[in-house]
Amino acid sequence: MQFRDYYETLGVERSASPEDIKKAFRRLARLHHPDVAKNKASGEEKFKEINEAYEVLSDPDKRRRYDELGANWQENAPPPPRPGARRGRTAGAGGPDFEFGGTGFSDFFESFFGGGRGGFHSFRRQAAPPDEEEPYAYPGEDVEADLMVTLEEALRGSVRKVTLRRVGADGAAGRTETYQVKIPAGVHEGQRIRLAGQGERGVGGAPAGDLYLRVRLARHPDLGVRGSDLTCELELAPWEAVLGTKASVPALEGHATVRVPPGTAAGSQLRLRGLGLPRQDGSRGDLYAIVRIEVPAEITAEEKALWEQLARTSGFNPRG
Repeated sequence: MQFRDYYETLGVERSASPEDIKKAFRRLARLHHPDVAKNKASGEEKFKEINEAYEVLSDPDKRRRYDELGANWQENAPPPPRPGARRGRTAGAGGPDFEFGGTGFSDFFESFFGGGRGGFHSFRRQAAPPDEEEPYAYPGEDVEADLMVTLEEALRGSVRKVTLRRVGADGAAGRTETYQVKIPAGVHEGQRIRLAGQGERGVGGAPAGDLYLRVRLARHPDLGVRGSDLTCELELAPWEAVLGTKASVPALEGHATVRVPPGTAAGSQLRLRGLGLPRQDGSRGDLYAIVRIEVPAEITAEEKALWEQLARTSGFNPRG
């Protein structure tokens, strides 16, 4: 298992502020997004690496744990499986021991941070009692892994090749199995995709468990997710908010134009219908442009005179 330097991946110092980390992620994610990268394959791989780094460094708890690993990270790594021991994130194991490929996450991430944005998680299935006639017949346990899914995949659906390498009875790595996993349009954070019978093998002729791939939506450089709805930031100049305007905002299928009514306040959410993610009923959620009003950091003498004139003539009092 190879150590991942997430600070190096994002090109920031270890002392970087949360805002610096967010800016670095957005800049790199826009550059390497598969839809815009010159080399789609390498861009997709780089985009996943950037997402993984941001997943850890943007979360205060994960970042603290990562910083505590330091140079002695190997001492805190999960122990290798015992010969003949069961492997995999199953009811009989405390962490991910199966070797997965194509999920979008590295072994390093899965070992230390896998299992959900809210903290560690592993799936537990209620074990069935042994067969009375076959006391050594036990059903196989379910196995779960995280699967990074981009918003574009959640919009259109896709097919992903996922590999799984199991362990033999002597603890040696077994053959690699490949699955063509269908990701349906409209998947949401935390949703599990089931591959029936692809988990741990049963004992004594009992059925095998299932393999579950738990959806983790990749962070988008411009869009946030609220269920089936998407959000984006819309920066406006003060006069645009007062007078109204039309503005271009990012959307999953390019850009969209939003009408800003006169007198729009900071924090307003302007809805663009049907530009979100698919819902279960086949319709689509909405895109909300959240208004931020920006003021110029520097102004010319002429601009200053105009602002001063406005201050003298306007009867508006925000504290009145």
